[in-house]
Amino acid sequence: MSTTSDPAAVPDRPEIVCLCGSTRFVDEMNAVNRDLTFAGAIVVAPGVFAHSRDADQEVAPEQKEALDALHLRKIDLADRVLVVNPGGYIGESTRREIAYARAAGTPVSFTDVG
Repeated sequence: MSTTSDPAAVPDRPEIVCLCGSTRFVDEMNAVNRDLTFAGAIVVAPGVFAHSRDADQEVAPEQKEALDALHLRKIDLADRVLVVNPGGYIGESTRREIAYARAAGTPVSFTDVG
């Protein structure tokens, strides 16, 4: 169930933004998260950055599947999705998340349109 209601309709609740994108972009995701948080948004984002250069342990296939499903639930909570896609990169998991958000009527935007 998507909560795509206008955040202005609930004056005491900040906008909820779900970050999507490849977990290899940990630095970019952290910067966007910080900027949105300072702007007053509630940010939900990946909690495990398995594809980053700093990943300290490998994620098992069943863990990846569970993390992917959990991220869809985060999209369900969001007023909008922001795809962090430096250089325009969008991988398979992110494409699936974009399709999921759009099917639910959740607005999707991108940090890099090219």
